[in-house]
Amino acid sequence: MDIAPETLQKEEVLKEILRGYGSIVVAYSGGVDSTYLADVAAETLGDAAHLVIADSPSLPRGELGAALRLARDRGWHIEVVQTTEFENEAYLRNDGMRCYFCKGQLFEKVEVYAREHGIAFMAHGELADDAQDKTRVGVRAAHERGAVTPLADAGLVKEDVRALSQLRHLPTWNKPSFACLSSRFPKGTRLTMEEVRRVEEAEDLLKSLGFRQYRARHHGDLCRIEIEPDDFARMIDPELRLVVVQRLQALGYRHVSLDLVGYRTGSTA
Repeated sequence: MDIAPETLQKEEVLKEILRGYGSIVVAYSGGVDSTYLADVAAETLGDAAHLVIADSPSLPRGELGAALRLARDRGWHIEVVQTTEFENEAYLRNDGMRCYFCKGQLFEKVEVYAREHGIAFMAHGELADDAQDKTRVGVRAAHERGAVTPLADAGLVKEDVRALSQLRHLPTWNKPSFACLSSRFPKGTRLTMEEVRRVEEAEDLLKSLGFRQYRARHHGDLCRIEIEPDDFARMIDPELRLVVVQRLQALGYRHVSLDLVGYRTGSTA
């Protein structure tokens, strides 16, 4: 595949930045950005590169399992930490600061891990273009904890990371965008473990039926499905539609709707 020389140069800059750290622990989620950072860090720093992944109720079990399998297949040094944001009322009230409280607790855990293992820096997968999104309060929490941003500092943007991930044969190179399950609830709707698990089961269904980009938005007893417009015809096929409706009603939803706008980020904000 052809990659622009300036993109390849950014990766060399990234390696120089990582070498300057000496040792690093990456907040890893199995997403596109943290996976790429983990791979370059492991290549550059070897045993001095560690990963920490949060086992959170808002992370689907399938996502956690896939992230751990990839890390182990690649021989990365990974640690799972338990987070307890669902015991924090400030998180459960699900206002505009929800991600701040979640990331704040994650980086408390990562900070403890780094200290216990004598690791100089902790990092997360912030990109150079993430600064344009003022809604990313989780990034603020990471900065307050002193997390470094090697991808952003190297000037890497999402397009670069996907291209370089493909070059490295990382399976995440074309992974759809993902946000935690708590983002499926309208802002101000109090979160409960039971309802988060219901959303997870709803999205597991959509995934099992072959949809690639999807969301199950939770509105009380209504599940609002977002998929790509190109998938609308398949969703309303009578047989498939019946399966979706029956399975979601069995989960406790009285009403099931297909959002005709289609998939987009932040529609429950």
